[in-house]
Amino acid sequence: MKFCSECAAPVSLAIPAGDNRPRYVCGNCATIHYQNPKMVLGTIPVWERDGELKVLLCKRAIEPRHGYWTLPAGFMENNETTAEGAIRETQEEAGANIALGQMFSLLNVARVHQVHMFYLATLLDLDFAPGEESLEVQLFSEAEIPWDDLAFPTIHTTLELFFADRVKIREGGSYGFHTQDIIRNMRSDNSTT
Repeated sequence: MKFCSECAAPVSLAIPAGDNRPRYVCGNCATIHYQNPKMVLGTIPVWERDGELKVLLCKRAIEPRHGYWTLPAGFMENNETTAEGAIRETQEEAGANIALGQMFSLLNVARVHQVHMFYLATLLDLDFAPGEESLEVQLFSEAEIPWDDLAFPTIHTTLELFFADRVKIREGGSYGFHTQDIIRNMRSDNSTT
């Protein structure tokens, strides 16, 4: 940040009185500019028929990670709840009609100043299509998930947790609520590890 959004004067990093972290502070009007993590909201949309469960994934049409697969998700907008944001992102990226379930995972990605939250969701029909930010959308069984072509560590982690909970459900358990700190970096496009 270089300029104050209130008066357009230059800002500098300083620790304001009563605070313990550097903040951008305007030397002209004394406005303190707090910068907080961004919320990323999404769903795990599933279709289950005749005992077979599939998850809807989107192939990204935008950077970062163009051409990689992801769950439908994106940044929270002002004036919406986390649930509303998750539904909106699922409609925008996958054109999918869903019934939203419980929150499933909350993943802290501190190195990029983000918190990712995913809700369970059931597809109401098979009338889905890629939105502007998706090249294609497709249903995958657990065995078909393109694990090596997933866009982000949060997607990989959420899907691993989801399928682990599916095993518990078959044994009479239920879905859990999962929290984790994601500290691993994304693989580069030319990485073989």
